[in-house]
Amino acid sequence: MPVIHTYSSTPIPVAARESLKTTYGKAIEAVPGKSEQWLMCLFDENVPSYHGGTDDAPVAYVTVDVFAREAVSRSAWQQMTPVICDALQRELGVDPARIYIKYGESANFGWNGMNF
Repeated sequence: MPVIHTYSSTPIPVAARESLKTTYGKAIEAVPGKSEQWLMCLFDENVPSYHGGTDDAPVAYVTVDVFAREAVSRSAWQQMTPVICDALQRELGVDPARIYIKYGESANFGWNGMNF
């Protein structure tokens, strides 16, 4: 049950969204037991955003959440960061220095009217 939510201060064209979704689908495999099969990708575009007190350049904030009964290793997250940053720079023109990524896991995830 992985979810990757991207908030961008820029528009996210359909082609960019498709490319990001594909990239995220491969990147999530760094987390043991996770794959694109269960991945949900959410995109919010044109989000008013400031980084370092300015809004003069694009910014992005990404959250990556997974269902896990145990903590995900730091190395899994470390593998994902450059992949996500590179994709956002390539697709949306966001400088990696203006991208924040928050990682988390939860043993409490609901789906299909029940909880895991």
